[in-house]
Amino acid sequence: QVQLVESGGGLVQPGGSLRLSCAASGSFFSIVVMGWYRQAPGKQRELVAGITGGGSANYAESVKGRFTISRDNAKKTVYLQMNSLKYEDTAVYYCNAAILSYSGSYSSNYWGQGTQVTVSS
Repeated sequence: QVQLVESGGGLVQPGGSLRLSCAASGSFFSIVVMGWYRQAPGKQRELVAGITGGGSANYAESVKGRFTISRDNAKKTVYLQMNSLKYEDTAVYYCNAAILSYSGSYSSNYWGQGTQVTVSS
């Protein structure tokens, strides 16, 4: 069974920084893509950033230049460095993984429990 455990959320002032971490555990062949989504109250969940095993990353336009996603394949961990945080970054942030099992099946439906990020003065 695959588990994703997030950490690093919290309360920060506008312009501040936070770093989120998400560690994967369980038995599987490989993690194809890891990423971060967020969901603000009353809004749909949206992709923030994603990264492949080879390090190729993509970002939502709203976070480009402020957020950086990185990945440690040996630790099965993905990070999201968030700088210059804005009020509108306030949301629950969810880790997501697309995983290839030993049997060859593929699923992108693995989610962490979510971590709250609140940007407030």
